[in-house]
Amino acid sequence: MLQKNVAQGSYDEVLIESGFYVLKIQNDTADFQKLTREIDSSFIQFHFCLKGHAKFVFNEGRYALEVSEENSLLLYNTQLDLPMNVMLDPNSWMVSIVMTIRKFHSLFSKEAHYIPFLSPENQEKKYYSQEAVSPAIAVVLSQIMNYNLHPSVKELYIHGKVYELVSLYFNRTTDADVEQCPFLVDEDNVRRIRQAKEIIISQMAEPPSLQALAEEIGLPLKKLKEGFKQIYGDSVYSFLFDYKMEHARRLLETGQNNVNEVGLKIGYSTASHFIAAFKKKYGTTPKKYVMSLANA
Repeated sequence: MLQKNVAQGSYDEVLIESGFYVLKIQNDTADFQKLTREIDSSFIQFHFCLKGHAKFVFNEGRYALEVSEENSLLLYNTQLDLPMNVMLDPNSWMVSIVMTIRKFHSLFSKEAHYIPFLSPENQEKKYYSQEAVSPAIAVVLSQIMNYNLHPSVKELYIHGKVYELVSLYFNRTTDADVEQCPFLVDEDNVRRIRQAKEIIISQMAEPPSLQALAEEIGLPLKKLKEGFKQIYGDSVYSFLFDYKMEHARRLLETGQNNVNEVGLKIGYSTASHFIAAFKKKYGTTPKKYVMSLANA
């Protein structure tokens, strides 16, 4: 695994197999961040924006493609290298899958007819596609970005999730999600659940009660609970806990706030409660975590 940290931003690259990578890119700063990576014409690229906005620049700035929050961008061009030259907005997260076209074809050798650009007449052409991220894909993306696992199984977990992500991306069976969760058929409900997520994140220091949250987004409490679990794979407060701990961890990494200040920023009135919560999530205290960074 290749890992780079830039201020509050980070870039992790995990090798899945030869010629097959996943990139986890987070910019948690208030500044724009630029990321470059060489990618030649033998690769296909999938980019998923979880939050914020990203701009991909090509041909020395003469051409650009943008991908916004909860949208995806697929790129490939067998005639031209498409190096990754992306400008990430402040507070933006992205997951990218990069694999050789040879590897990609091997995944769909028996089902290639399901995918338009795998047809023989398109194999020598360029192909760009921008699509909204489905709720099912949003869950997997969240799991790829946020997991707390023993180091011995992390790579296995990521491998499985990346294959799941590619499978869901090309799942064109219109009834697939209907059978699993009728709730998700209603796009308005999905929009309201995503609104609920933004509300609790923006008010994480003093989050509303579930009943107040349900009333604010205009859904019954039961639908809020069921829908949030379906889209984000967790309960509202469990999701918020993980988000707060991740936010706290990144605040600690900057060195600009002490433990008490970080705890207050995310809603803990006493340091002892924050320390206990942090240890529950990461298995160590905030102070020891900061010390480990200094010794790394």
